[in-house]
Amino acid sequence: MPDRVRMVVTQHLLAPRTRLLVRREQDQRIDLELALGILRDIRRDQCLVDPFAVTQKHPAAFTRRGLSRLFAHSCQHPTCHFDDHPQILAAMGGSSNISEDLIEGCIGPGGGRLDKMLAEASGLSRERVKALLGEGRVTLDGKSAAQASLKVSEGTPFAIRVPAAAPAEAIAQDIPLDVVFEDEFLIVIDKPAGLVVHPAAGNSDGTLVNALLHHCRGQLSGIGGVARPGIVHRIDKDTSGLLVVAKTDRAHEGLAAQFADHSIERAYKAIVGGHPIPIAGTVTGAIGRSSTNRKKMAIVDEGRGKHAVTHYRTLERLRNASLVECRLETGRTHQVRVHMSSIGHPLLGDPVYGRTPSALRPILQRLQFSRQALHAAELGFIHPVKKEKVHFVSPVPADMAALIDELQN
Repeated sequence: MPDRVRMVVTQHLLAPRTRLLVRREQDQRIDLELALGILRDIRRDQCLVDPFAVTQKHPAAFTRRGLSRLFAHSCQHPTCHFDDHPQILAAMGGSSNISEDLIEGCIGPGGGRLDKMLAEASGLSRERVKALLGEGRVTLDGKSAAQASLKVSEGTPFAIRVPAAAPAEAIAQDIPLDVVFEDEFLIVIDKPAGLVVHPAAGNSDGTLVNALLHHCRGQLSGIGGVARPGIVHRIDKDTSGLLVVAKTDRAHEGLAAQFADHSIERAYKAIVGGHPIPIAGTVTGAIGRSSTNRKKMAIVDEGRGKHAVTHYRTLERLRNASLVECRLETGRTHQVRVHMSSIGHPLLGDPVYGRTPSALRPILQRLQFSRQALHAAELGFIHPVKKEKVHFVSPVPADMAALIDELQN
């Protein structure tokens, strides 16, 4: 019988000694690190191994600790000629289409925040760890963990189930984009009103993500998941203006950190009803889901919602309206719309948070202006890779410019 490479898998019912990193799959090859109680002997042997007999005698050897994934991919491994693994998987009731990787280990020296320690131990990005925590894919000492800020002690065993990469649910579509800036790490888009940022219920295609997948040929950060590749922040469908998208995970993490610490510079231009008094000020109020309408956001008690701060100033006094600039200290859902409505000056055309003054309704109808008058006019940040300050400005679009012109006369 020809000399072939055979695999002998010993029974590993003993508890393994946790190691910093036991097992990961990278670039279609499998790197294994031995741990006590998990011994895999790949050797040249004249004897044949009956995979069905092994499976019946030691089922745990194939069903625990991710060995099914090892067999599923062994035909791609450069040193493996074990061609019977499909039958092994069939015998154990499994499939060659394994959908998860398992990363196990223990918290490193000193302990600390859970997301930070898991990122250091696993090699995953911190944002990816947070996403996996939110999906319930992390256990600590055998118990489910979901809080990224949880303080964990050195030596605590952990396990992370990482789903295999899946094809993007969004499809690439040739939709024109107004590209303000682009390099190999990120892209800044001037989004038109009416364009949804990412696929969701009722908008499965025709979104900014579909356009980006075509423009960037799929080269977008994967941290946002298959439905939101590259998306670091969003602006509403009927809000126009600047939006930055990450093309790499490194850029995504750097941008997300700046959004989290509120160091991103963002300014909106809005046309509001009436004339704010004072002409400049700050609106502070936590924003959360409305208790009466779950589709709306509202000012809520500080403990119930997210802290939100908007600095506004009047740029121009118009007829029964004002052109204002709103600079965001925080970035909450519908923040400008909620805060300006809360002080009695809702955005013109906003169908959710206010009513357009009756004297202005004929003007909006004549101009066919049917959206909230809001434009993301400025965006500034530190480039997450090049570490340079970048700043972008977008003029108000034609529909808002026409409305301003009408209200000036």
